[in-house]
Amino acid sequence: MTTTTRRKVGIAGALVGAASAGIAAAAMAKRYAVGRIRLRPDLEAGEPFGELRGTEHTFITSDGVALHVDVDEPENAGEGAEPPLTVVLCHGYCLSLESWHYQRRALREQHRVVLWDQRSHGRSQRAVSGDTSIDRLGDDLAEVLAAFVPGPCVLVGHSMGGMTIMALADRHPELFGDKVRGVALIATSAGKLAELTLGLPALVSKAVHRVAPTTVSMLGRRGSFVDRTRHAGSDIAFLLTRYMAFGDSKNISPTLVDFAESMIRATPTEVVADFYPALMNHDKLSALHVLDPVPTAIMVGDKDWLTPPDHSRAMAEALPKAQFTEVSDTSHLIQLERPDAVNDALRDLIKRVAL
Repeated sequence: MTTTTRRKVGIAGALVGAASAGIAAAAMAKRYAVGRIRLRPDLEAGEPFGELRGTEHTFITSDGVALHVDVDEPENAGEGAEPPLTVVLCHGYCLSLESWHYQRRALREQHRVVLWDQRSHGRSQRAVSGDTSIDRLGDDLAEVLAAFVPGPCVLVGHSMGGMTIMALADRHPELFGDKVRGVALIATSAGKLAELTLGLPALVSKAVHRVAPTTVSMLGRRGSFVDRTRHAGSDIAFLLTRYMAFGDSKNISPTLVDFAESMIRATPTEVVADFYPALMNHDKLSALHVLDPVPTAIMVGDKDWLTPPDHSRAMAEALPKAQFTEVSDTSHLIQLERPDAVNDALRDLIKRVAL
């Protein structure tokens, strides 16, 4: 072996060694970070996440997708002459109806509550060859209301669930005022999600958005393989969920992060890819005027990087009569991170509807 060859081999070996050391150091740092977080006091350690149950139904949509629907009836249900007010909870992207754990627990003793898993999410059927547009989600909601809500209702939507409500307003405006008596839009957006910075520097954010559609599409095509390997990155998934869903708060329960991450992980990669274009192309600002006649609450965390406060402020400008609340030190999963604030806002909205 010549001196030049030995030098190249030595340099290559050093690079491989440095890379291996870097990977090992990163893995150790990841485990250390997760370990430190899990050692903190966990006030939600005994919370029965995912265990609340009502009367379960399977509803077949007009295009043949089986939706899972839960109905919670209060103890005094059926005592009045008129159908009771129903609170309908619409969950977000990559989540399920379980994401409304605290709101369901708080509201169902006094109010009739309907929760549903949007198509391809939770326990609803995968829309394999069906429509995964936001408009189709709005039609699904219209069909759920017709089947499970005999009287007036208040619609509550988080993230993609809020977009579903906007699509309902766009496609079925006649429902608002009589059937739909109130609306809560929580950590959501009327459009321009493709312009999000995700908390990243501007140049990095532009680069991410430039490659994201191709990357998501590629992952979708290899979804079954990706799903088989997702469990292997559980520590990374824990940290990403904590950062993206709960921001940099130091007081978030590890049990709560695990619960949120389990919902995200249960969403097949192909589903993530199927709905991504619909979210990026969503634009319903022009439909918000349909909500103007009914009491509306708009709520967002000030540290929400997925649907930032500016998006909620834009909706509030389009709906000047709406009650706008920005919750400090709170990120995207506000209904789990600040349940008392969300529950109070929903109770206040229900009171306004009753006036």
